[in-house]
Amino acid sequence: MTDASPDVSSDVSTHPTSSGASAADGGFDNDNVQATSIADSARDYVNRLRGGDMGSLPAILGLVFLVIVFASLNDRFLTTYNMANLVVQASSIIVLAMGLVFVLLLGEIDLSAGVAGGASATIIALMLIDYDWTWWLATLAGLATGAVIGLAIGALVSFLGIPSFVVTLAFFLALQAVPLRLIGSGGSLRFNDEVLRGLSIKNVPVTAGWIAAVLIVAVFAGLSLWRYRSLSSRGLVHQPLGLVALKIAVLAVIVLGLTALLSANRAPNPNLFDISGVPWVAPVVIALLLFWTFVLTKTRFGRHLYAVGGNAEAARRAGINVRRMRISAFVICSSMAAISGLLSASYTGKVSPGSGGGNVLLYAVAAAVIGGTSLFGGRGRAIDAVIGGLVIATIPNGLGLLNQAAYINFVVTGGVLLLAASVDAISRRRRSSAGV
Repeated sequence: MTDASPDVSSDVSTHPTSSGASAADGGFDNDNVQATSIADSARDYVNRLRGGDMGSLPAILGLVFLVIVFASLNDRFLTTYNMANLVVQASSIIVLAMGLVFVLLLGEIDLSAGVAGGASATIIALMLIDYDWTWWLATLAGLATGAVIGLAIGALVSFLGIPSFVVTLAFFLALQAVPLRLIGSGGSLRFNDEVLRGLSIKNVPVTAGWIAAVLIVAVFAGLSLWRYRSLSSRGLVHQPLGLVALKIAVLAVIVLGLTALLSANRAPNPNLFDISGVPWVAPVVIALLLFWTFVLTKTRFGRHLYAVGGNAEAARRAGINVRRMRISAFVICSSMAAISGLLSASYTGKVSPGSGGGNVLLYAVAAAVIGGTSLFGGRGRAIDAVIGGLVIATIPNGLGLLNQAAYINFVVTGGVLLLAASVDAISRRRRSSAGV
C-alpha cells in the first residue's frame, strides 16, 4: 500500500474533526448530526463539551479572565500602546508554539526548539553583518539551518527509534554551543537590518491595514458562504445559515475592532510624533496561522498527521508512511523555531549566546498546551498556539504593569500550565469513557 492511496485519505479524513480540528470553524461543527438552527448547533456543542471535547474554550475563558483582572487593576493595560506591545511580545512565543503543535500532535516533544531558533537567528545575524547578505538571503539561510536541525532530529527519532525526549535534549545541549562559539561569551550581534528589525518596531501603514482587514473579512465571508451553498446544494451535512452569518459577524468585530484600536495614534505625546498602525509582526503571524490551518485541515498531509497522532500503528497499517510524517513534523517545528528566533532578535535588536535559551521553550510548550493541544497526541490546531501564546504573554505584561516581583510571573504561569494540563487529562478521560 502506498501513502498516496485515496482510500487512506478518505479513511483518516474524519480524524481532525474528532480531534478538535473542526473547532477552527468556531467549535460548533458536527459532521454526524445535521443542525438546523443556531440553537441546535449550540446544543451539539454543549454535548461535545460534556463528552470532553473542550477545545480552546478553557484558554479563551482564561484569557478573558486575565484581561478583566489586569484591566481592573491598572488602567494602562487596555491602552493602545500596551496592546501593540502585547502583540509584539507574544509573536515569537506564538510562532514557536505553532511549530511545536506539529510535534505534539504525534505525541512527541522537541526540547531543542528554543535553542534551534537561537542558533538560526545567529546564522541570520552573521550573514547580515559579516557577509553583507541581503535580508531575504540571510533569512533563507536561517530557515535552512532550522530545517536541517529538524531533519536530523526526525531521522534519529524515526530510523533509530531513540525517544524524542532524549534526542532533543541532546540537541538542546549541543545547539547552545553554536551562538557561544560564533559570538563568544558575553558578546552579542546587533540585529539592525531595516526590514527584519522593522518587523517589531515598525507598523503597517494605516490605510494598508484597513484594506487588509476588510479583505480578510470579505474572503472569510465569501469562502464560508460558498461552502454553505456547495454543501447544501448537494444535500450534504452543513451548518445552518444563521450560524455561518454569526461566525462572519464575530470575525468582523474582532478583526475590524483590533484594526481600529491599533490604527489610533498611541504615541505617549501625540502632539509631537505619530505611532499608529498594526505592528508588522501581526501580518506575519496571521499568514503563518492561515497557512498551517489550511495544511492541517484541508490537506492529506494534515489528515495523515492526525491519524498518526491518534494511532500510529493503525495509520501504518492503513498505508501511511509514519516515519515520513515524524520527520516532516520535526522539520516544520525547527523551521518555525527559526522564524521565532528571527522575531525574537527583531524585538530585542540583538542576538546573544543566550538567545533561545532560558524559559523560551517552556513558555512555547505551555502556550500550545494551554491553547488546547493535547500532550497525548492526536489533538491540536494552529490557532491553539495563538490563543495560548496570548495567555502566556498577557501574564508578564499585566504583572509588569502592576510592578509585581519577577517570581510571581513564574508562579502564575506554572499554575496556568498545570491547570491546562489537568483539563487536558480530565477531558481525555471523559472522551475515553464516552468511547470517543
